[in-house]
Amino acid sequence: MSDPVKIELLPLGRQLLVPQNTNLRDVLFSHGVEFPCGGRGRCKGCKVRVIAGDLPITPEDRLRFSEAECQDGWRLSCCARVSGVTPLKLELAQWEANILGDDSRFEFVPQQGWGVAVDLGTTTMVAQLLDLATGTVLGVNSALNPQAQHGGDIMSRIEFAVAEGGHAVLQKLVRDHIGDLIQTLLEKAAGNRHPLRKIVIVGNTVMHHIFCGIDLDPLSHYPFEPQNSGLQLFEAVQLGWDFAAPATVAFLPCMGSFVGSDILAGVLATRLHESSGLNALIDLGTNGEIVVGNAASMLCTSTAAGPAFEGARISVGMRASTGAISEVLIENGTLRCSTIGNGPARGICGSGLVDAVASGLDLGMLKPTGRLSNGQSLPLTGTIALNQWDIRELQLAKGAIAAGLRILLEEWGATLDDLGTIHLAGAFGNYINYASARRIGLLDFPQEKVAASGNTALAGAKMALFASTLEDWHYRDLLSRVRHVSLNETPRFQDIFVENMSFPEQSCCFGKRA
Repeated sequence: MSDPVKIELLPLGRQLLVPQNTNLRDVLFSHGVEFPCGGRGRCKGCKVRVIAGDLPITPEDRLRFSEAECQDGWRLSCCARVSGVTPLKLELAQWEANILGDDSRFEFVPQQGWGVAVDLGTTTMVAQLLDLATGTVLGVNSALNPQAQHGGDIMSRIEFAVAEGGHAVLQKLVRDHIGDLIQTLLEKAAGNRHPLRKIVIVGNTVMHHIFCGIDLDPLSHYPFEPQNSGLQLFEAVQLGWDFAAPATVAFLPCMGSFVGSDILAGVLATRLHESSGLNALIDLGTNGEIVVGNAASMLCTSTAAGPAFEGARISVGMRASTGAISEVLIENGTLRCSTIGNGPARGICGSGLVDAVASGLDLGMLKPTGRLSNGQSLPLTGTIALNQWDIRELQLAKGAIAAGLRILLEEWGATLDDLGTIHLAGAFGNYINYASARRIGLLDFPQEKVAASGNTALAGAKMALFASTLEDWHYRDLLSRVRHVSLNETPRFQDIFVENMSFPEQSCCFGKRA
């Protein structure tokens, strides 16, 4: 057997020993390297720089990097293999993710034992352990979704699962990881241990299907209708989870097509289904889901917004974690960038992207059509700059969200003026600068109507823990009042989408950009 190769990771100061011919993707994901395209060499999200040693230049490297960048040591780690015996020193960023928890209060009927609520997101997952007798949160545990090494967005996951036969791989990754999260929570919980009775999981339709072992092929092609989107029940032992006490595991039902149980949980958390007036819930994650309605009826849809709001498919994009530009302000006629962790900028996340484009519009660096005034780039700080394709990705995303909301309102026979509260869910909705979002035309309504509602998926999952019977988890009455609207079957959608691609003409230094 050949000797292992030593790899030093900077700036982490960590050293690894790996077998020769190891694919770097297999070892670097847990150390902060992202693979937005699923390791297919289609982007530069996983780039690393060779400081010492040798990594052969691959054909994919030459497609994505200039000759000068290749000679400077830049490589796509997803395509790189450790081929020699010489020690390697690689420069990479360890990006600690900001994962949004939930500490909201709600009414409940006390029960015996403990429960765990899990928000299974495409990018991140978070679990909270609760005492069902008091509603007290006993512990919180979070992590990146390990499936991300096979693609940063849900369509990449579907492609890997269907085209490459990876469903079982994705299922095992996420089941094992959630089990570990829960086991750690139980081990750390102080005081007398009570039996774990219930585990409620929510997530988008793709996460629902992967976890539950439901065929993903119907979601890979038109008309994108799930095979089985209903409540799925398990016993913990069926999933390989041994928590010393039997626990019922419920993956809550989806609302329709790509609108998953995370949005159902959001409806529960915001009490949209109990409201007398017309309200909306908008979740701007790796997919854009919208619900408009009240106690009588609700309409929901998902938009092909793409993952731009989480930094994916942006040339310098990254998730909202250490080194990400999260805020861009105008100071003395120039741009000033702030990063998460206050360290050197390594990329830009969704909130920073919206700020940067809004500021660029105010300074005349961008035209309302989205064209860059200098025809080249929008420089931010250091070597970080947005190119024309990055601007186009944001236009596609914000156009899809704006058009989706307008279509639902038209179905209602209503307008934006008729909306009471607009709940923004998820991390992006929690951290976005509203003034910037309005400047680019993403959220075109008065600020007093907007409520940053936090992690409504986790909040709703916790509320579901207090269901008195298994039947309650079906949410039959609530779902009977929901109609899914398929945007690709709506004749006016493309016209409205195109109308919303452009940025507003007015140039007003909103909010902090002054």
